[in-house]
Amino acid sequence: MGQRAIAESGLAIEAVGISCGGPLDAKAGVLTGPLHLPGWIDLPIVELAEREFGVPAVLENDATAGALGEFRYGAARDADTMVYLTISTGIGGGAVIDGRLHRGAAGNGGEFGHVMVRTGGRPCLCGRRGCLEGYASGTSIALRAREAVAERGQGSSLAQLPVVHAEDVVAAAADGDPLASELWEETIDVLATALTDLVNVFEPDLVVLGGGVTRSGDALLVPVRERVAAAAMAPAAAASTVVLAALGDVVCVVGAGAVAFDRLDQLEGAIAGAPKGGPRG
Repeated sequence: MGQRAIAESGLAIEAVGISCGGPLDAKAGVLTGPLHLPGWIDLPIVELAEREFGVPAVLENDATAGALGEFRYGAARDADTMVYLTISTGIGGGAVIDGRLHRGAAGNGGEFGHVMVRTGGRPCLCGRRGCLEGYASGTSIALRAREAVAERGQGSSLAQLPVVHAEDVVAAAADGDPLASELWEETIDVLATALTDLVNVFEPDLVVLGGGVTRSGDALLVPVRERVAAAAMAPAAAASTVVLAALGDVVCVVGAGAVAFDRLDQLEGAIAGAPKGGPRG
């Protein structure tokens, strides 16, 4: 499929960027066991891509790549330091600090979905309890809503739906449904709590929010922005602004392209800095 897409585009490629959900080993170019790709255990995806396309390849966590995409080509183009969260089926993230993508010691830095927001709270897929992802991801919003309807929500408009999704909670809250409003208020609260901590730690120019849950627009952005501004420590609160991502659903694709460009730059720099005259005996 990849070769066909390249042939149909009429373009020549010089590098391949791969963005994928973790866990993965970006340095080794190996997918160690992505939760959404059952059976892809210790898959050497970079080696396979380089063999298939005959050019250098590089692997990056999808949310980390998304952070670089928004930094280079999206909402954070004019920023120096930024934090990015994608709030979708799960919650991932990444940071650019002083113009450089933060990867962490093992290449998996930026797991902002696992910031603790409720000690001993809801179970998370990571094995801990109380993570942001367990409350504010689209999957978790829907699950919390279904549980609430089953326990005490027969008078809610959500009870009339065959299956409740996160967007249904947003719509019902906008219409004044008390149960949906309570669920959405908790979502806003935990997200603002986590972002306040990130602002205090990184003091970024921008906090960029992307992913499916952010399609709720101002219903999410306005209260989160206000609460972070009110709760964050000075001067971080004044320096940091919460905005929505600009690249939409293609952010991870753009980010994969950005990490591929970086890989080429690294290779070209290594070649330029190599000693002349071949290896010394």
